[in-house]
Amino acid sequence: MTQEQSRPQTDIDRIAEAHLDREVALSPITATYLGLPGHESDLDDLSPAGYAAASALRQETLAALEQATPVDDVDRVTLEAMRERLGLAEEIHAAGLDLQEINVIASPMQSVRDVFDIMATATADDWATIATRMGKVPLALEQWTQSLTAAAAKGRIAPLRQYERCIEQCADLTAPDGYFAGLLTGATLDDGAPLPQAVASDLRQSVEAAASAYRDLAVRLEPLRDRAPERDACGRESYQLHSRAFLGATIDLEETYAWGQEELARITAQMESVAEEFRPGASVKEAIALLDADERYQLHGTDALREWMQRTADEAIELVAPHMDIPEPVRTIECLIAPTETGGIYYTGPSDDFSRPGRMWWSVPKGVTEFGTWRELTTVYHEGVPGHHLQVGQTIFRKELLNRWRRLASWTSGHGEGWALYAEWFMAELGHMDDPGNRMGLLDGQSLRAARVVLDIGVHCGFEAPAEVGGGEWTYDKAWAFLSAHANMDDGFLRFELDRYLGWPGQAPSYKIGERLWMQLREETARREGEDFDLTAFHRRALDIGSVGLDTLRSAVLGSAQS
Repeated sequence: MTQEQSRPQTDIDRIAEAHLDREVALSPITATYLGLPGHESDLDDLSPAGYAAASALRQETLAALEQATPVDDVDRVTLEAMRERLGLAEEIHAAGLDLQEINVIASPMQSVRDVFDIMATATADDWATIATRMGKVPLALEQWTQSLTAAAAKGRIAPLRQYERCIEQCADLTAPDGYFAGLLTGATLDDGAPLPQAVASDLRQSVEAAASAYRDLAVRLEPLRDRAPERDACGRESYQLHSRAFLGATIDLEETYAWGQEELARITAQMESVAEEFRPGASVKEAIALLDADERYQLHGTDALREWMQRTADEAIELVAPHMDIPEPVRTIECLIAPTETGGIYYTGPSDDFSRPGRMWWSVPKGVTEFGTWRELTTVYHEGVPGHHLQVGQTIFRKELLNRWRRLASWTSGHGEGWALYAEWFMAELGHMDDPGNRMGLLDGQSLRAARVVLDIGVHCGFEAPAEVGGGEWTYDKAWAFLSAHANMDDGFLRFELDRYLGWPGQAPSYKIGERLWMQLREETARREGEDFDLTAFHRRALDIGSVGLDTLRSAVLGSAQS
């Protein structure tokens, strides 16, 4: 960090950091994800009163910002970003969309359990902290059902499908071979030694109470399930709010729906062209079958998978270093097999002091032991460097430039996931996806991302379905036919993906739409700067801003390009 990047703390910085301190006090789960100490033993208040407290904090902060005057460009971005994020959250709260939230991947039911994955487990004290927090799971889940019930009393109930799948997840978590049983079985100190007897006893008691709470949750969800609507669509008005929340931008939904279909057709044509390289006349599915059978791309067992992930992620850092600034602490990434078995790969960021590194997790479905690197190389670039790990890590590293809210808590999906998809294409630009198998993997992932732009917007906004599935009104069967035609994955994984899209409106399209907006920003910056355009400098300038909404990013980057 150079001296000229250092700046004194401003009034707006102080407002932002005070907001963050109060936010993590209200949300200990958020504190753990951000690596901020002091709240590890607690869980959020998920009752209506807890949501009201979060709303009151947002309103206080917005009022304070109204009285603040920015002193530089950093302040101006902070002001715009906080007004956009907090103001939109208030719109969502006023609409009651937060209290009614239940879905298969990112509702309180999952966040209460997921937070334990990133807690320290090295020492007896670490496990004692886990036991204390685990003992508070029953109250958190009870509070959450109070919020769902309060929302239902106002006529706001999530779709039936989400209730049914979450009830099934409760059974999976509490099964004899489920998460809670596995946690007790694997509870050891960092050196492999068993836990002290007192800690082990407390942990067992707390884990059994938490497991019982998830079994009880399934029962408490049933009356709400019985009242839930069968229709999966959230409707256009709610969808526009969800879309803004995930993008930090307002988009033309009809134009984006049409663009999604055009983009999908373009990607499909590229996949067909690559398939010809494997065998003249081969279809995409035939080429994929050849790739799946090719020993050069195969990994056997989760140990081999983790080792390949780590080696590939480390190599990517060296490949990208000449083209993007990578701060020294960000050159460390840890690749792990997740304790859950839901499928998919995800990233968790480093702690504020980098004592906990950024981590790439692979949640391997039960019974799966064979893996194809042709499909997943692009995913490692997406989750690692130059994707999420660089983006998140570089932002956290910029302590002398950004306040803690900007570095740690300002996250917009379209910015983050859009950058990660941009990162995949960037690796292809550098020539690291030229191998036909790896190229097919890149395009296969892009096909899924483009298909869900169409599916997500179409289903939730009630637009006419594409002709390939018969046109007319979208149905679950049409959505399944469309998704399975454009994604080459296990049916179980795709069923989960479809349930995710139906229950989490606006999130899945934010990847591809975010990538589109990132590419447009790069092109416009290059056009404005002409011969002076420097791609490495563009990357550094854009990432230094942090994960703000995409409209805020655009004004910040183009504003700095003009200055």
